[in-house]
Amino acid sequence: MNKNEQNGMVMRNGVSYLVPFILITTCFVLWGFANDVTTPMVKAFSKIFRMSVTEGALVPVAFYFGYFVMAFPAALFIQRYSFKSGVLVGLILYAIGALLFFPAKEMGMFFPFLLAYFILTCGLSFLETSCNPYVYCMGSEDTATRRLNFAQAFNPIGVLAGSFVAMQYVQARMSPIDSHARMLLNDQQFEIVKEHDLGVLIQPYVYIGAFILILLLLIWFTRMPKMTSTTSNKPLRQSLKELIHLKNYREGVMAQFFYIGAQVMCWTFIIQYGTRLFVSEGMDERAAEVLSQKYNIAALVLFTIFRFVCTYFLKFVTPSRLLTVLAVISVSAVAGVILFTDINGLYCLVIVSACMSLMFPTIYGLALRGVGDSNVKVASAGLIMAILGGSVFPPLQAALIDLKVSVLGLPATNVSFIVPLICFAVVAWYGHRAYMRHDVYHEV
Repeated sequence: MNKNEQNGMVMRNGVSYLVPFILITTCFVLWGFANDVTTPMVKAFSKIFRMSVTEGALVPVAFYFGYFVMAFPAALFIQRYSFKSGVLVGLILYAIGALLFFPAKEMGMFFPFLLAYFILTCGLSFLETSCNPYVYCMGSEDTATRRLNFAQAFNPIGVLAGSFVAMQYVQARMSPIDSHARMLLNDQQFEIVKEHDLGVLIQPYVYIGAFILILLLLIWFTRMPKMTSTTSNKPLRQSLKELIHLKNYREGVMAQFFYIGAQVMCWTFIIQYGTRLFVSEGMDERAAEVLSQKYNIAALVLFTIFRFVCTYFLKFVTPSRLLTVLAVISVSAVAGVILFTDINGLYCLVIVSACMSLMFPTIYGLALRGVGDSNVKVASAGLIMAILGGSVFPPLQAALIDLKVSVLGLPATNVSFIVPLICFAVVAWYGHRAYMRHDVYHEV
């Protein structure tokens, strides 16, 4: 990419947004960290509180429900004030939610952790509702999808950091007592083990909460321009009415809903998938969990690398066409996850992450085509609300695992991946529809 192209990606109406772009892009790292330090906690909470997989899946339910609840309030807030104000509120809620892990640990109950996750993700909802359209508007609409992919390419840095911290500073330091042995502990022994493990689990959240407070002050005192060109006094009802009539936008929200569900499932249940596989080969449960998390990190490394690779390919291939191809490959790979009962299934699950690297920002960018500057904030809120898919689908997959649903003799963990397979099929459908609509028929 030459210098003129770089300037074109972060310049609008002759004004350079390079510095704001860099600052806002750092927030992409932060919510990546929150997402993937949390993903392995489904298994951790299930062990600590002696719960089923379905009960442990309440973690992503609480986590992603915050996105759904706060998206439209966040859009209305930034529409009245500014993107910077939205970022600041998001960081405040993020910090509060993270720091609430300490009193939750002192209470020793599961529900306060769910509340902390909910508040934390209300902050993430503010951040994503503010940052994504901010980046989208920092240049021409022609380069918007590529610009979003570039900013989102830094999100996996946080994802990798969160996954590494979860493995090295949570899973590896928790008590080695496996789930079955924990069920046999008396109340006093159980409380001692639980107290120890909760003390380990909360540390990443408390530290990131303190870090965010520092970042909050940094952004507070940094001068950032208002995007006056996207400010609108248009009533919410009018914006919603206009958006609901845009077929491309409606289908984009649905595709995002299914994609987020697939992403959360693939990164959450890789731990259960790998643990079942390695335990069946004679490994103890704790070692199997840690090894499974290493495969998860390998998947996230691929995700990170391919985010940059796919961003480069977008110079030559239309976003909708590339999205379709990668979604079809994902469907095929998840079919391998279901049908293989050996290490090949785990390899297929790792490959899926490479394909997912492009999907969120590309669906986001495609869905915003033609919504207009006056509707972009509300439209963005709808796409952030679609993150609710991360709350809806994981419990369905967890239920299949707990119910030990078996088809053709395949383990329940394998069979459960039929849910993400369906989700990726929906993404492929949207990618093809967007390609036909915009690149063939040139419709909105």
